[in-house]
Amino acid sequence: MRDLVDVHTHTIASGHAYNTLMEMVRAAQEKGLKVYGITEHAPKMPGSCHSMYFRNLKVVERRYGDMELLLGVELNILDERGTVDMVPEELEQMDVAIASLHIPCITPGSREWNTECVVNAIKNPLINIIGHPDDSRYPLDNEAVVQAAKEYHTLLEINNHSLDPAGYRQNARENDLEILRLCKKYRTPVIMGSDAHFFTNVGNHERIYPLLHETDFPEELVINTDGEKIREYINKYR
Repeated sequence: MRDLVDVHTHTIASGHAYNTLMEMVRAAQEKGLKVYGITEHAPKMPGSCHSMYFRNLKVVERRYGDMELLLGVELNILDERGTVDMVPEELEQMDVAIASLHIPCITPGSREWNTECVVNAIKNPLINIIGHPDDSRYPLDNEAVVQAAKEYHTLLEINNHSLDPAGYRQNARENDLEILRLCKKYRTPVIMGSDAHFFTNVGNHERIYPLLHETDFPEELVINTDGEKIREYINKYR
């Protein structure tokens, strides 16, 4: 399977990552990516950048050789209404927008409440991807999430970092397998994300491949296999 896209990565601007923007870009070029995204944590994440950082992304070049650079945000879902920590006027300027549940920003609730948080974020037309919906600290009705993603043309991420045995997300492998089986059933596309916070992990989806094999997941439903597929899902091209 070709793997040409990674749009979930972070630089030092996020506060707990360790490389500059250009160091990450060079790593993406060396990996042979066609589409590379940097999605810094939004302002509610402790230590992350101010909204002015996102407002000024327009000054950064978006093409490096034959690789396209997307600059965007990983938002924090804040409540059951799907509220996120960026106003629409700023959000619509992002090339790509991921929304995720993060412990520093939202306290886990019941399965029904967590699902409501995610489904209402999916309904936001300016949110393109739901990041790492695989953490049992936030139990979800995965079928409802997959169906909503299909209906509202939002991508669900299978997150390589979640599958790291040293990571802190709980039961990610089991949850990802269930999500993949449901996405296969409903023909809901997924996107692999490295969630790289260090340059050596840019484009690294190695822990995800065995899950795709185990579920016999259709390659045509994996956005990363073609640099063009992602265009119909992200703000930059809508």
